[in-house]
Amino acid sequence: MERQKSVWPIQREVVSMENIVVVGSINMDFVCYIRKLPLPGETVQSYKTETKSGGKGANQAVAAALSGGKVTLVGAVGNDFYSRDIVSGLKSFQVNTDRILWKDSDIGTAFIAVDESGQNSIVLSEGANGCLTVEDLVILPELFAESSVLLVQNEIPWNCTRFALEAAKQQGIQTYVNPAPALAIPEEVFPLIDVLILNESEAEYITSVKLNEDLSNVKQAASQILASGVREVIVTLGENGSFYMNKEEEVIFTPAFSVNTVDTTAAGDTFIGSLIVARQQGLAIRDALQQASAASAIAVSRAGAQESIPTADEVHLFLNNNKAGN
Repeated sequence: MERQKSVWPIQREVVSMENIVVVGSINMDFVCYIRKLPLPGETVQSYKTETKSGGKGANQAVAAALSGGKVTLVGAVGNDFYSRDIVSGLKSFQVNTDRILWKDSDIGTAFIAVDESGQNSIVLSEGANGCLTVEDLVILPELFAESSVLLVQNEIPWNCTRFALEAAKQQGIQTYVNPAPALAIPEEVFPLIDVLILNESEAEYITSVKLNEDLSNVKQAASQILASGVREVIVTLGENGSFYMNKEEEVIFTPAFSVNTVDTTAAGDTFIGSLIVARQQGLAIRDALQQASAASAIAVSRAGAQESIPTADEVHLFLNNNKAGN
């Protein structure tokens, strides 16, 4: 029997889309493709090495822009030629780079090892990202006046992230936080977060709840976060999909799409950018989660970070031809 498919529109008209402000990292990624990730003390040979634009802030900004969002990226780059190329690339993705600061430093870097299954290990060097200061962010109230969403991560100094969250809350801006890499979040900061999007290891770090292999206690971890003052929690579970829960205890499990995994580097970043724009465009949370899952599935089927992120048209075509869990 031929399964029925939901038909997703190839394009949606978006009326007066409000700005998404991303405050986050901008990196140059040095990617080594290897047969298997090395054990401690082990040396392995790379069969291919590439340099690519990255950084969670930049990746999530690109994902939102390619999904149809109007995006301004606030961050810092250095005085090297990598920085010039990266900013030029962001512009080509229609990300507003007017608020990127140029620091007397090197660009932030990420050293990424990707094995044959597409799994990765990442080492960060903050570079110019670490030079960002609270004083650099005094422009945020001006940006928030014409924005509806703030998105932050954990790859810039924490005092900058906290300042951005506090400024957003003062102006009634919805806040999305991706706590990667995992850091302890002060208790008084949780109420500043509307939507917390994190993976399994980050959920375990923040809650101290060791997730079972069958993920039967992911709700326990999410409930603990919600009790701290967050309004919505999304735990991304890789090939197992994602888990959503809100303050009203609505729970949604979204299965992953089955694809050939090539590189998972930008999977979470793609999911986040796509989800935010889908919700801005008026999709119900269940449909927004499915759209984000589809975008992430496309991204992991391609090599690279920003190069792997799909456009809105690609995501809609994918949804018309695929069903989650199959």
